[in-house]
Amino acid sequence: MREVTIRKQKIKKGSVKIRLIVFGTLAALLIVCSLFSEYLAPYDPYLQNLSIAKQPPCAEHLLGTDRYGRDMLSRVIVGSRTSIFSTLLLVAIITAFGTAVGVVCGWYGKALDTVLMRISDLFLAFPGLVFALAVAGVLGGGLQNAIIALAVISWPKYARIARSQTLARKETVWMKAAKLSGSSTGKIIFKHILPNIIGPILVTSVLDIGTMMMELAALSFLGLGAKPPIAEWGSMMSDTRSLMTISPWITFSPGIAIFLSVMIFNLLGDTIRDYADPKGR
Repeated sequence: MREVTIRKQKIKKGSVKIRLIVFGTLAALLIVCSLFSEYLAPYDPYLQNLSIAKQPPCAEHLLGTDRYGRDMLSRVIVGSRTSIFSTLLLVAIITAFGTAVGVVCGWYGKALDTVLMRISDLFLAFPGLVFALAVAGVLGGGLQNAIIALAVISWPKYARIARSQTLARKETVWMKAAKLSGSSTGKIIFKHILPNIIGPILVTSVLDIGTMMMELAALSFLGLGAKPPIAEWGSMMSDTRSLMTISPWITFSPGIAIFLSVMIFNLLGDTIRDYADPKGR
């Protein structure tokens, strides 16, 4: 019976590794393609040609053209750089800032912990996207302000995770030994705390990529993110939503790009979480 259980665990672990390779490769290809998007686009994404405006998908323009005759495939490809790298920058910011706040609160505690955690409670008390809309509206819109707005309301999750993980390891035997050895606070945090808490934080950040991508696109769709004529998926959908009934391919093209990208990153995050789960080992 035990051998059967072990065999099943090995099979499950093997399937998780395969999924990790597949989705990791797809995510890497997506990032690389977005990085070199300008060279992959078959046409100039900003070149207007009104004589072929609203042309349906064909051999020459695989995703058709928009109201100004711009090639939609080229705009979707070039828009990937703005959408994907803005999302990755946002996730990096909230991960770094939230982790720093959480470690500081967990390590020092007392009044500093109380103040910062009450602030995080304040941000968590409101629906995230609604709060982001308010902040982006105050800041005046634009892609940079949209990133700031989402960063302002998204860091508490990471602060909570980092704080709980720090508290769990703060009073361990090996941590007391590190203190007795004369290690400075900075050395203990960077050498002993962070390496032992980074796992769940990274899993959370990968799972957040898809969510942040949709929220950035939502802000752009509502006019509080990237502004036309910048090729950005959410802004492209907003700019062409009035053409949904007569030229649906213009709106569907960036929408499908968002759907596929979010799906890839979400599946990658789920797979990393399964791979890091000690119960599956």
